[in-house]
This record gives sequence, structure tokens and C-alpha cells, in this order.
Amino acid sequence: MTERALLLVEGVRLGYNGRHVLQGLSLTVERGEVVALMGLSGAGKTSALRAIAALEPFEEGRIDIDDVTLAPGRLPPQSRLGPLRRRVGLVFQSHALFEHLSAVENVTLALTHVLARPRAEATRAALALLDALGVAGRANALPAQLSGGEAQRVAIARALAPEPALLLMDEPTAALDPARRGSLGQALRRLATEGGGRGLLIATHDVEFARAHADRVAILAEGGVVEAGSTAEVLDHPTQEATRALLRHS
Repeated sequence: MTERALLLVEGVRLGYNGRHVLQGLSLTVERGEVVALMGLSGAGKTSALRAIAALEPFEEGRIDIDDVTLAPGRLPPQSRLGPLRRRVGLVFQSHALFEHLSAVENVTLALTHVLARPRAEATRAALALLDALGVAGRANALPAQLSGGEAQRVAIARALAPEPALLLMDEPTAALDPARRGSLGQALRRLATEGGGRGLLIATHDVEFARAHADRVAILAEGGVVEAGSTAEVLDHPTQEATRALLRHS
């Protein structure tokens, strides 16, 4: 580990309607590293990603992304979240593309609204991203016209448009067949190592995907990380019942 992690989550507590979902979550992600945040459905993986992306307030703890710090309490206004939005990209499980916009228009949004780039320049950059992810031929298609794998790659391109240091992904293999999962994993490894190194935090319960493509695994249960380490160490030699339960359900 380096002295300063790209992402540092310390003691984060978060709850809804009196029910605590995260109860002291702590984890790190380094540049150039793919970390799988794993756990059964309902463990709080999505809530953790949303807190890191400043889409969900948390009650205690702190979150550092590069040189940006999120503190407990109410979320900052969007006008103050520009530095965070440039550092963090989030790919939702449902893709969350704007249905009335084409693929390339979805990708240009962050470039024009967050980075204030001229539209022509933003379009060129968006097309280059779509090409790098193998969907340039679908640039003018609406989301409803895309397959699940195509929509996911457009969503990844949109998240990458501001060139974030940290990419968050929520259950990226949920709608993919085995061949598509392998292709996605290879693409994510490239994203982690290109351009000086980018950190990836992937919330998933897909054990085989994590085994094949993650550097480290953190097992989330009872509101916190109960087991963490190298992928082989955790998944091949689990010490916690939560990990064994995940493996039984895979």
C-alpha cells in the first residue's frame, strides 16, 4: 500500500428510517487497483458506493477521495461538488442513461456541464471513449435500442468522460452472459492501469468475476468489512462465515 490511498473510507455509519445499513465501514482503494466490495444482497454495497459518490449522506466517519474530503451530515450543495464529480465516476446497476438522448449525447453531458467544454470538442472526446469501449457504432442509438452490454459500456464511457481518478461500479455483471463478463473484466483491468493509474471499486456478488479480475476483495456484512485481502487469499481461504455464505450462494 502507498502512504496515501486514492480512496480512504473510515468508520462510516449510514442508516435509513432508524435501520443502520453501514456501521463503521472502513476500506481503501489504491491507484491502479481493482477492489471488489462483495456481500450478499442487502449487505449495503450500493449504499457504500452512493456515500462515496456524495449521493447519500452519512452520519459518522469520513471519506477521502484524492484530496477531497466528505464529512458527516447533510450533503454539500451541487455547486460545491465540482471537485468530487471530476474525481469520481459512478456506473449504476441500471445504467441510468437518459432515455431521450443518444449514446454520444449521454456521454457528452459531463463534458459540457461539469467541465464546460465546447460541444464540438465534447462530442469528439465522447466518440473516442465510445470507440475505446467498442460501441462507437452505436453512438447515435437511443438507450432503448442498445443491448444490456452496449448500454453498460455507454454508461462506463459517460462515467469516464471527466477522467475520474476513481471509478465506482454497482453489480456490473448482473445482466451479462459469461463471454460479456470476461470482456468487461479485461476492459476494467485496462482502465485501472491506463493514464497513470485509476482506482476501481466494484460492488458485486459475482465470485467468479471477482476471482478473475480483482486485485483485492473486501467482504461486507453486518454494516462493515469483516474480511479483506488479496482475492485468492479471501476467496480460496475464507475465515469468516459471511465469506463462506457468499461462496455458497455463488
